[in-house]
Amino acid sequence: MEWITNNIWLILFFAWGMPLGIYRSRFRKIVYKTDSWIINIKPVFRLELKALFGNIDPDNENYTKMRNFYRFYIAVYTVLFAVYQFS
Repeated sequence: MEWITNNIWLILFFAWGMPLGIYRSRFRKIVYKTDSWIINIKPVFRLELKALFGNIDPDNENYTKMRNFYRFYIAVYTVLFAVYQFS
C-alpha cells in the first residue's frame, strides 16, 4: 500500500496514458482519411494539429465527436501534469 501512495502520480499517468495511442490512431485515421496502420508512425503533424485546434471537416459527425473527445482527453492529461508540477 505504501508503494501505491508513493507512486500515485506514476500510476495516474500510466493509467490515463495507456489508451492515448488508440485514441490518437483513430483521430489520425479520420483526419488523413485512411485505414492504414502506417499513419501511426508517419511524422506528419500539420494537418493533425489543424484538425485538433480548428475544424477541417465540419460536415463529418464522426470527426467532430472524435476531435472533441480527443481535446477532452488531452486537456485532462494537461491538468494532471500541471497538478503534478505544482504539488
